[in-house]
Amino acid sequence: MTNFFLGVDVGSSKTHALITDEAGNALGFGESGPGNHEVVGYTGLSDALAAAVEGVLASAGLKKKQISGAGFGISGYDWPSEQEPIYRSIATLGLHAPLEVVNDTILGLLAGSTDGWGIAIVSGSGCNCRGWDSEHRREGRVTGDGWAMGEGAGASDLVMKAKQAVAYEWTRRGPATQLTPAFLEYTNSRSLEEMLEGLVMETTRLDARVAPLVFQAANTGDPVAVEVIRWAGIELGELAKCVIRQLAFEELEFDVVLIGSMFDGGKLLIEPTRQTIQAYAPGARLVRLMAPPVTGAALLGMEATGIRPSRSVRRNLSRVRNSVG
Repeated sequence: MTNFFLGVDVGSSKTHALITDEAGNALGFGESGPGNHEVVGYTGLSDALAAAVEGVLASAGLKKKQISGAGFGISGYDWPSEQEPIYRSIATLGLHAPLEVVNDTILGLLAGSTDGWGIAIVSGSGCNCRGWDSEHRREGRVTGDGWAMGEGAGASDLVMKAKQAVAYEWTRRGPATQLTPAFLEYTNSRSLEEMLEGLVMETTRLDARVAPLVFQAANTGDPVAVEVIRWAGIELGELAKCVIRQLAFEELEFDVVLIGSMFDGGKLLIEPTRQTIQAYAPGARLVRLMAPPVTGAALLGMEATGIRPSRSVRRNLSRVRNSVG
């Protein structure tokens, strides 16, 4: 009898669902809206799960009773108090298969690492970092609450530092920077003073969406922009070091999976991240996540049944990246 595995990646902007067989062949895909309970509530989580799972079952031509195991990665699942209501939302699906539920950061680790363990660093609009040991018995993590807890750096943090650099130019605390004309053009401001007034009075906004301008300025050789990105890379490396310390990985060889749009900036960000991590754990190997995170959820569904997916299964799942999302 063929076994079928369901994986669901619940995010703050969308929810993806995938069904695979035991060889890692993708059989169906479903998508729905945001499901992070911090954004849409637990009712919204239930609705997103129902729509995505209904879609993936129809796509694969299967029924719920045919699912052998299920894995769920839930954005916003950070604390024990959230476990019960999240499991209640999942229970509304009416599945009768064993399941596993993790924070969605773990999905990227499962999807991107060679053997399904190591460290995952997320740097998109925000940031996060988690890790699993080789037996999936111990998890390391940061709070995931970003700058409020001293954890950087996502794109919003990068832009915050860039805004500070522009303010330093105006107050003469720091040097002139190409970030200034880039931000002036973006905000349609006539002068640096006018833009700063707007930022202070909150009539002008510079948020995570302008992070590419920081990389563009750095790529022209602007030393201020380069240093801002270097700061972000070091911060991300420090997050990984926290998790490495918690899991006692210092002397091991392991993967550090880089997840999120910030890493599209390439070496300017990745090299200071690498240097910070490898100075502490020389055996760390940095790799970019190429497969969709939902493939990690399908792997988690296999693990829920006691299967430890082989490297060949992982390779098969990595091929779905051109058809998912």
